[in-house]
Amino acid sequence: MTTPPRRTQADRRARSRDALLEAAARGLSRHGYAELSLAEVAREAGYTRGALYHQFAGKEELALAVVAWVEKTWNDEVRALGERAADPVGALLAVARGHAVYCRRDVAGVMMTLGIEFAGRDHPVGKALGRIFERLERECAERVERARATGAIPEGPPARVIAAAYLGALQGVAMELAGQAPHDEVLAERAVRGVLGLPPV
Repeated sequence: MTTPPRRTQADRRARSRDALLEAAARGLSRHGYAELSLAEVAREAGYTRGALYHQFAGKEELALAVVAWVEKTWNDEVRALGERAADPVGALLAVARGHAVYCRRDVAGVMMTLGIEFAGRDHPVGKALGRIFERLERECAERVERARATGAIPEGPPARVIAAAYLGALQGVAMELAGQAPHDEVLAERAVRGVLGLPPV
C-alpha cells in the first residue's frame, strides 16, 4: 500500500488562498465591501485571521483578488461557451444561458454588488470592475455587429446600446432567479432574445 504524496507548501498555500477567496466572494456578495469582515472571511474559510493576512495585505488587496478570481472562473465557465459557438447569435445565447447557470452559486452577486458600491468612485476595485465591464460590453457589441452584418439580428439602436441592454437584462434575470433551475436559464435566454430583436422560443 503506497502512501499518498504529501502536499507541498505551495499546494497548501494555494488551497488556503482558494478557500479564502471563495469565502470573501460570498461575503462581498452578501454584504458588500464596506461591511466585509475579514475575521468572518477567515472563520468561514476555516483559517485564522493571521492566515488571511499572510496571503493578503488587507481588504483592498483581498477584494481585488476576488474580482480577478471571479473573472477567471466566469471566463472558464461562461465566456468559453461563447467562444465555442458557431456564430455570433449562438455565442450571445450561450453566454446568457451559461451566465444563469454560473449565478446559481452564492458568489455570483460579487460583481453587481461591488459595481453598485464603487460606481463613480476613483478606487482600485472600481477601476478593475470597469475594465472587466468594458471588455464584456465591447465583446457583446462586436457580436451584435457581426450578427447584423449577416441579417441574423435586425437593425436598431447602436450595437453598444444593445450590448449594455443585453448585459443589464441578463444580470437582472440571473440575479433575481439565481438558483431557480431550469427557469433561470430559460428566462435568461428569453430576456436577451427580446433585447436582440430575435423571435421568442
